[in-house]
This record gives sequence, structure tokens and C-alpha cells, in this order.
Amino acid sequence: MAFLYLPFGSWMGKVLEKEAFGLAAKDESGVLSPFSFSRRDTGEKDVRFKVLFCGICHTDLCMAKNEWGFTTYPLVPGHEIVGVVTEVGAKVTKFNTGDKVGVGYMSRSCLSCDSCSDGEENYCPKMIPTSGGKDYDDTMTRGGYSDHMVCAEDFIIRIPDNLPLDGVAPLLCAGVTVYSAMKYHGFDKPGMHIGVVGLGGLGHVGVKFAKALGNKVTVVSTSERKREEAINRLGADAFLVSRDPKQMEDAVGTMDGIIDTASATHPLLPLLGLLKNKGKLVMVGAPAKPLELPVFPLIFGRKMVVGSMIGGIKEMQETVDLAGKHNITADIELISADYVNTAMERLAKGDVKYRFVIDVANTLKPTP
Repeated sequence: MAFLYLPFGSWMGKVLEKEAFGLAAKDESGVLSPFSFSRRDTGEKDVRFKVLFCGICHTDLCMAKNEWGFTTYPLVPGHEIVGVVTEVGAKVTKFNTGDKVGVGYMSRSCLSCDSCSDGEENYCPKMIPTSGGKDYDDTMTRGGYSDHMVCAEDFIIRIPDNLPLDGVAPLLCAGVTVYSAMKYHGFDKPGMHIGVVGLGGLGHVGVKFAKALGNKVTVVSTSERKREEAINRLGADAFLVSRDPKQMEDAVGTMDGIIDTASATHPLLPLLGLLKNKGKLVMVGAPAKPLELPVFPLIFGRKMVVGSMIGGIKEMQETVDLAGKHNITADIELISADYVNTAMERLAKGDVKYRFVIDVANTLKPTP
């Protein structure tokens, strides 16, 4: 059994709890409002930390509005969470009070299945999401739009001292999503030519990590207006407008791999044309509607279309360590807690460069 220790604070069988405060969606309107709740006491293998910043992921918006049909209310969103350790359990060995830490999409897994043994806890059938999931004690998990967190030591990430915590927060989801895809599919070898489709929350860090890994990077976007930003600000080597047939034709067969971060419905045929033989198109975005998959380019070029989701704990640590080495952070707009609903409305319209981050510690205050 992976969880022979008691993960929850207890005394003579009684579960102890600590008061917490956050923002929660109460219904499918997705509107977030103040919410008081409780978190478990610090178990012997738990780490408790004060939340300083929390990124806003598009998943938070989808969950708040129940767009995927399985949200349980009230929902406290947030899985790009960073802060400072305030308490550790008696058997914690990796962290001490005062450490800078973070938690991403996962807060638990079974730690005993094949996926967990391979360091891919994100694919564990018993993986517990940090927000909106049912924990092993049948309580709902509450995310980082809150004043503090408690999490099992094995799912805590150490943050490099040289990185600003607000800019690191999105790397715990967006960052590891693109890094894991690149690493698993062999895009981490210097000198490759990698395409990045979409220049949003995932795409902009995808460019940064692909460059840090020593690759040539071409951004593929529907809009010419993002060219200067992609090349001059983010460091991409080239830029293609996907709606320009001439640009796409000139780039046919030039890329070793493509990371597709687009969440809008879009054609795959032009992207497959950009790949060399044996190239891979890796889907990390999540379009709401099914995409049409043309088979002939796959057959005649031995090309592949595959998917990838976040990453395991080892890859999450590798992501932030690589970020520390190369001074990579997300481009963010830091907001106060009372701006969250407006931020959600803007996020739905794609009006952010490139990630909202909530200044939790300074602006999230309990109502009198």
C-alpha cells in the first residue's frame, strides 16, 4: 500500500482541521465570491505553506463554468500555486519552514501503479487534482485561490531562489505541459527545428523552453500581428501565418516536431505538411470540438499525431530547475483578488499576455 501513513492530521481517530479562506464558484455562472472552508491539519508527511501567488489557467475558467460537465460546487480553483512553507510534518525530509515551494495540477496519486513507478503520476488512474477533485478521505480538493495550502510532501515542488515567484507560478502547469511534451517526444535535443502553434499561455512558454533546449523555433499563428512579439520579445527564429498559403507552402517539410497549444478548433492538414518525414505533431491544447484528422499525410510520411498532459513530479521539478538555469518565467499580468471575475471574462476573450496571476498574499482578505 502506498499510503500506510496517515495523510491527515488526527488525534484518537478524530480528523483535525484548520480554517482557510478563498474564492469559490458556487454555480455554473462561474462567478467567484468569498468562501470560508477548512483544510486538514498537517499530517506527518504533509507540507503546509502560505500561498503568495496563484496563476489563472484556462482550465480554471472551464471548471468554474462547468464546461466539461463534472464540476462539483463550491469550487475553489487554482493549480499554479507558489508560496512559502509555514509548517512540515514530523516525517517530512525534503522541505523546511521558509522554503519557496509550489503545487501544480496534482495533489496526490497512488504512488504504486505502473505510471507512478515510471514517474508519470499525471497518468495515474487514481491521480487527485489539486482543485475540484475528490481526495482519498472523500473531501473535495480546494485550489490555490486561497490563503494557504497543505499537500503531501511528494507533490511539492522546490522553487529556485533566483526566480520571482509570481512569474514562476504558471510554469507549474503551462511550463511543465510544454516541457514534458518536448522531453518525452525527443524535442529536447539541440539543433532540432520545432514549431509552436499558438502564442498564448502555453505557446509563449513553449517558445522559451524550446529555445533554452537549443532548438530553432518557428511560431505558427493565425495573426500577423503577433510576429514582432514572437521574434523580438520571445526569441523565436521565424514566424508563419497559418492562413497565408504561400508562407505555409514555403515551410513544407521543414520541422522535426510541432507543439500545438491552440484551444480553438483548427485544421491539422497544414500543420502536418510542415513536418519532415517521421515528424510528430503533439497536441497539448484542448479544443472543445473534435478535430478532423487527415490520414494520408500520416501514411505517406510516417508522421504521428499524439497528445500530452502536464507532467510527472520529476518533470515538474526539472521544468522549474531549467527555468532557474535560463531565467525563464511566464509573461504575466499581476492582479488583485477582487479583479478575478474581470480577469476570467478577459481570459474567455483571449485578452491577456499571457497569464493572469493573482497576488494572493497581499490582496485576498477575509470578509469581516
